[in-house]
Amino acid sequence: MCNAIKKRIRSLLPHLNEKQRRIYLATEAESLGYGGISKISRLSGISRVTITRGLKDLKKKSLEQEPSIRCRKKGGGRKKVTDLYPNILNELELLIEAHTKGNPENPLLWTSKSVRKLQSNLAAKGIEVCPRTICDLLKELGYSLQSNRKSLALKESHPDRNAQFEYINAQAKTFIAEDEPVISIDAKKKETIGNFKNNGSEYRKKKTPRKVLDHDFPLKEKATPYGVYDIAQNKGFVNVGISNDTAEFAANSIIKWWKLVGSKRYPNATKIMITADCGGSNGYKVKLWKVKLQEVANQLNKDIYVTHFPPGTSKWNKIEHRLFSYISINWRGKPLDQLLTVINLIASTTTDTGLTVECVSDTQEYKKGIVVKDKVLKTINIKQHQFHGEWNYTIKPNL
Repeated sequence: MCNAIKKRIRSLLPHLNEKQRRIYLATEAESLGYGGISKISRLSGISRVTITRGLKDLKKKSLEQEPSIRCRKKGGGRKKVTDLYPNILNELELLIEAHTKGNPENPLLWTSKSVRKLQSNLAAKGIEVCPRTICDLLKELGYSLQSNRKSLALKESHPDRNAQFEYINAQAKTFIAEDEPVISIDAKKKETIGNFKNNGSEYRKKKTPRKVLDHDFPLKEKATPYGVYDIAQNKGFVNVGISNDTAEFAANSIIKWWKLVGSKRYPNATKIMITADCGGSNGYKVKLWKVKLQEVANQLNKDIYVTHFPPGTSKWNKIEHRLFSYISINWRGKPLDQLLTVINLIASTTTDTGLTVECVSDTQEYKKGIVVKDKVLKTINIKQHQFHGEWNYTIKPNL
């Protein structure tokens, strides 16, 4: 009999509201007679108090009172926290503001703004609430979890910053329309080679994390991926060096790209457009960069058309968010234990929009601190453009 009642309870309860549940359970208890309330409470997991309330509801109905459609009597249920503590929103906002501004000697200014810290601070004011409630109240006040945003420049933006972006865009459109290559170049940050922790995580069996060394300073081997991104074709090429990131390394990476990839995609090309950052090994002030670009122009017999992004805008370079970001995603959580691992992970990077990457290694040694003499600079066949010639210039072959 108990099994039959238990089966009925499990079948019916999920389909009933609060009032209907207690009336139904009260009916079952009443049918069992003495001790029915306790038995039904054990079978259903519902408290005896609730079932007793159901019996009272049944008696009201038997007296032909007007049945109510409410599940609870008016005013029933838990009180809103704002009713219990009318000033809680104001106190919470004062605490948040105390963490971010005000008197620097205020101890709250230097503590975490976690909800549990806020909970303890509110408790000190006699307001007892749970962390979940604080999250809801913060949302109601218009607050949300936010990380720092890199948006404040160390220096004022160049007055022609936007004009330079428009210039680069216009020139790139012209090159693409003429089926001439437009490439975005840059060096990714150096990566330590070895069984060391790499940022990010990957799926593995529970409690079986990949074990890596706890320090990475003993090993000095580094890998420097230099990328060439074909903007029109959405194709990447990465030359992974183990030496220094120099202008010579950058130039050799461009030559490798052309010989292995570019010449096949653009067999009729007469010129190459390069978009690059203002600084680094391929910066517009680097003399060796222009000397090596002259060698690129001579070796490829192509006009090299260079446009640099304005200072402080390197993150707008296409290669950053169309190639390097996906490489970082692809190898997250995977130790770069050897150079071959770096190459394989880069080469296997793809996206739903069709990105593919070719990757090669570069074991050549590149020296730093090479001094370029003035007589060498005079041999460069360079023509500066009318608009910001320091950022925009063309280097033609010396024939």
